[in-house]
Amino acid sequence: MAININHIRNDFPILKTTVNGQPLIYLDNAATTQKPQTVIDAVTQYYTTYNSNIHRGTHHLSNLATEAHENARKTVQTYVNAEHDHEIIFTRGTTEAINLVAFAFGEAFVNPGDEVIVTEMEHHSNFVPWQMMCERRQARFRVVPFNADGVLKLDVFENLLNDKTRIVAFNHVSNSLGTVNPARQIIQMAHEAGAAVLVDAAQSVQHVDHDVRALDADFYAFSGHKIYGPTGIGVLYGKQSWLDAMPPYQGGGEMIELVTIDKTTYNKLPFKFEAGTPNIVGPIGLAAAIDYLNTMDFNDIVAHEDDVLEYGRQRLLEVDGLKLYGNGKHHTSIMAFNIDGIHHYDLGTLLDTKGVAVRTGHHCTQPIMTALGVEGTVRASLGLYNTRADIDALVTGIQKVITLLGR
Repeated sequence: MAININHIRNDFPILKTTVNGQPLIYLDNAATTQKPQTVIDAVTQYYTTYNSNIHRGTHHLSNLATEAHENARKTVQTYVNAEHDHEIIFTRGTTEAINLVAFAFGEAFVNPGDEVIVTEMEHHSNFVPWQMMCERRQARFRVVPFNADGVLKLDVFENLLNDKTRIVAFNHVSNSLGTVNPARQIIQMAHEAGAAVLVDAAQSVQHVDHDVRALDADFYAFSGHKIYGPTGIGVLYGKQSWLDAMPPYQGGGEMIELVTIDKTTYNKLPFKFEAGTPNIVGPIGLAAAIDYLNTMDFNDIVAHEDDVLEYGRQRLLEVDGLKLYGNGKHHTSIMAFNIDGIHHYDLGTLLDTKGVAVRTGHHCTQPIMTALGVEGTVRASLGLYNTRADIDALVTGIQKVITLLGR
């Protein structure tokens, strides 16, 4: 059964907002998604009925908060199909999750002369931490390019893989191009070369398959705020064997087993990687977001988003002088474009006067922009609540901007 888009839109109170006197057309979901009322209620309920610190308390509120926090871990485990709930590490977001792996994996497994492979289409959060780690560990940083359609050159990747490759890091979906990378194939190729793999799932976990065991990912990272949950909460999934072998990323409370003047021993998973008082309400809100998504058939969500995306690409290509980036066979949720004679920032600013929210700039992917030969793009990105009518409003707004600027 197809999803009821009108019912879904009613679940998101912010969609009733007006901007500059116009109904809000929210097309900036790759930056952050809006929140359903159930997530807002879950966060409010925590702060109003059982706000407390977790794990070490013996009183009633602490027990309630601890139970909700750890149940959220189980909810995430089920959503990504991890084998164990202790393979789910809560972080501040995708960025911290990747930095955690880049530091801890690097400390344990990367030595001078070893190699790390990323792709040219990575978000800076899955690029810079590996550069930093390579500098620190005196390893070699290798990059897989993409072609004119925004598709990775897997033949180059195959040639880069060798017995010195320690880890491969790539995004499942490009946040600037919308390309859906062949994750299972990339992981299999890396594993055959003896390398571990980290998948940046920030733009994929809400749009495409997210079964970590089917993918055979060693590490898998995503952010709560891009899957209809709160900001400030992220997830790192790691296979237990890797997490056990890696040192802690940060020291402090909770991540310890025993502290003496002579030596500190570390806590068991997942707490070894969760130093200090956590963002307690973040996982609770994230679990509420996942529970909300689970009220629908995920295949129906994908089908709806794909329909709106294809309609959007068709409508945009009707605009004279518009160039659409990311034209591979497999893509999702993102339409990035420029219009001849109009700066991307000007277009985004003027669209806002029509109530249309898009993102402009390099989208934290400067290597992509360099490869495309542009400074930035306009990016319209979809969520499950977007409709063909939103696309029509976007195109109408673009046409009005073109007329206004006399292009």
